[in-house]
Amino acid sequence: MISTRGRYAIRVMLDLAENEAGRLIPLKDIAARQEISKKYLEIIVKDLVSAGLVSGASGKGGGYQLTRRPDEISVGEILERTEGPLAPVACLAPDAASCPRAGACETLPLWTEYDRLTHDFFYGKRLSDLLPGK
Repeated sequence: MISTRGRYAIRVMLDLAENEAGRLIPLKDIAARQEISKKYLEIIVKDLVSAGLVSGASGKGGGYQLTRRPDEISVGEILERTEGPLAPVACLAPDAASCPRAGACETLPLWTEYDRLTHDFFYGKRLSDLLPGK
């Protein structure tokens, strides 16, 4: 399940894409428009900055902006940077240890296909695809 952290991260990124116009956007403005606690957004934006998706400046005239164009940022990238791996089962996680049952596991093909569908869906969607008028 995608948590509020991942869903809000997409909303923040979308808000920045819609309102940027070459200037930094104060977090309080994003919080007001999105009706999300500024304190919670501070945590989410910190992750987005660490991931290199957003840059920010503090002080008067400070705020946040996207580091790339909306058509260069996938929804999958946003989700994995805020949620962690989207693998449906532990054995398919990127850092999973080798499973001794993998060769005999009758359900592994099911989970592998589901993992690929999920990955391709979210990585196939760009932030720009979510902008109004798309």
